[in-house]
Amino acid sequence: MLITGLLVLTATTCIVLGDAAGKALTEAGFDPFFVAWTRFACAAIALAPFCGLTSDSLRVLLDKRVILRAALIAAAISSILTALSTTPLPDAFGAFFIGPVVAFVLSALLLGETLGRGRSALLALGFGGVLLVVKPGFGLTPGIGFALLAGVLYGCFLVATRWLSGAVRPRLLLFSQLLIGAILLTPLGATTVLPQITPGAALLVLASAAGSAIGNFLLVWVSRTTPASIVAPLIYTQLIAATVVGATFFGDWPDLLTLAGLCIILASGLGSLWLGRTAR
Repeated sequence: MLITGLLVLTATTCIVLGDAAGKALTEAGFDPFFVAWTRFACAAIALAPFCGLTSDSLRVLLDKRVILRAALIAAAISSILTALSTTPLPDAFGAFFIGPVVAFVLSALLLGETLGRGRSALLALGFGGVLLVVKPGFGLTPGIGFALLAGVLYGCFLVATRWLSGAVRPRLLLFSQLLIGAILLTPLGATTVLPQITPGAALLVLASAAGSAIGNFLLVWVSRTTPASIVAPLIYTQLIAATVVGATFFGDWPDLLTLAGLCIILASGLGSLWLGRTAR
């Protein structure tokens, strides 16, 4: 359990560091679509040798369900990068965690899944934390709006992943979202007007792609041997990484309401972990 927790914490930290690099690029004038496109393209190239591609892989990559799933994550990443261009990391990630609530509702409606009263109550608690971060009616900004959109899209992506679980190998599923995402984003990402690309900017592009690729690869690897009921709640540790990275690199300190919301969301995730362990 300790090793699993450390691996998931490493994965979520890598993802946050990748998003931090993306935030630095957007603040330097790079279009979010360009950052998203390079992230998908570089990660696809880097992970291709490790994904066990075969002659049957092309059939999977042309599956409409696989393409839909990849489109959802490409749109989600583009939205969160747009949000991060104007919004502090912890605020954006707090709003982004509307995703588990969306995934729960859609899983119940479309897949017939049930989580029970305990998990439902914890998700409702997490939703309350999201509301504190978002501050609807008096604190909602365009950046937070894009973060919410990213969370909704990511929730749909999670449901699509469950829909395809068992039908596609995990590594091929990861590679499909990277390759198809890169292809879908090419018309927007490859045609943007770019500021001067300095060695520092090129390093940030690589860091953005590497952080996302390593983080997601670790999550897929852990998920092969660890139940989803254990892995999913641990992903909430991303909020800790986002708060620390935001404060360290950007001086983004959450206000009291946002901090309270982040703590509630984290408590909701850890409560789900405890509930999952006791149920076993």
